Amino acid sequence: MKMKKYLSILLSTVVVATSLVGCGPKTGEKSKTLEVKKDKVLRVWSFTDELKKPLEYFEKKYGIKTELTIIPTENYASKIQPVLESGVGAPDVFTAEIAWLKQWTDLPYWENLSEDPYNADEWEKDYVPYVFNLGKDSKGNVKALSWQATPGGFIYKRWIARKVWGNDDPAFVAEKLSTMENFLKAAEELKKAGYKILPDEGALRWFAKGSDPKPWVNEKNELQLTQAQIDFMDYQKKLRDNEYTAMAPEWSPAWFASMQGPVPVNAGWEKDINKVKGNKTEVFGYVMPTWGLHYVIKPNAKNTAGDWGLTNGPSPYFWGGTWIGIYSGSDNKGAAWEFVKMMTHDEEFLNWWYKETGDLLSYKPVTDKVKDSASDSFLKGQNHYQFFLKEADKINPNIVTKYDQGIDNIWGNVVSEYVNGKKTKEEAINEFYKQVKNAYPEIITPLDKK
Repeated sequence: MKMKKYLSILLSTVVVATSLVGCGPKTGEKSKTLEVKKDKVLRVWSFTDELKKPLEYFEKKYGIKTELTIIPTENYASKIQPVLESGVGAPDVFTAEIAWLKQWTDLPYWENLSEDPYNADEWEKDYVPYVFNLGKDSKGNVKALSWQATPGGFIYKRWIARKVWGNDDPAFVAEKLSTMENFLKAAEELKKAGYKILPDEGALRWFAKGSDPKPWVNEKNELQLTQAQIDFMDYQKKLRDNEYTAMAPEWSPAWFASMQGPVPVNAGWEKDINKVKGNKTEVFGYVMPTWGLHYVIKPNAKNTAGDWGLTNGPSPYFWGGTWIGIYSGSDNKGAAWEFVKMMTHDEEFLNWWYKETGDLLSYKPVTDKVKDSASDSFLKGQNHYQFFLKEADKINPNIVTKYDQGIDNIWGNVVSEYVNGKKTKEEAINEFYKQVKNAYPEIITPLDKK
């Protein structure tokens, strides 16, 4: 592909020095200089629209035009990887969800931000540890950064807690959900009062991961199915057999609608839930991370804002997150770096972003200033920042592998077959081993040892 040559505007020495504070040359080395091409469009690819406002902010601050390409999450990896491989029509900046992160950090798609003139290693102390570490490749080089941390919690309807237990305090509800035995007792109490503890059984998968956090594949390339994962198969089965959930599948119309009010039981994936006949029920709570509170529950529960709570479930967990980096083949790396820096290390911007979204930032110089005074009106004034930051400290980044998305899907499908009575537990587990081996022949499963 022939690339047009564009006139470049070099930042003055003063501007360069200011923009690269904290990432200057190492002792005895001559720093490289990045050109910021203000007459060229900065191209950014992502899988969500969350970068729209930051790019508008960037355009006003730097006078650089931008172009955002949004590709749906389910198509993102398959669309962007061939482009990154060939370089034809590739973006200057692209993001990754945690599902693809560990694959891409070890591929030559992202610029090495540990090298001069970026020297992002010097920023490590500024971030929530797990977030910074996940953006490194297997050699310890920083390839991507993130402005957010995504620990999870249990987000619940306070009015249901008051009606069933006479108490909606987060500490009280946390005790009701503190173990899976307590969780199931609470589910029974809610059922007797006419409510369901969860929209669907699959929500428990996050607590399963958090109860005994180990990677799906260990250093010997062996598949690790923990006893906790097996135990949670039975917990999910108990939820189904005892009718403790609304059987509203995650991301279905009924799932979203349940945040606002009663929904028909077992609506499945029906687009118009008003057509579904049968009893209606109201769901008590949702297993959701930071972004789930702001981008999923809040928009779908506007009429009940101010009467929700946030608390712990049986175990800590984290879910998702967005990392951002510079395409290694970009010819506009100067502007790309300015945008990545703004998103992840610009205190003025990150203060604005916190006020705009309430998103849990990974950048500690800002979180340290706001964590004591943070308050979310949707959560009845509760300090969500203090809660989520404590949960973020419990996260172990070493459990994330490049296989997670595929193995998670396989495991979820076989557990569903067990919950639905289509397979016995032993059949489901053996099927899991077979499908993992078929998808990833290099992984050693218990079937290889028979």
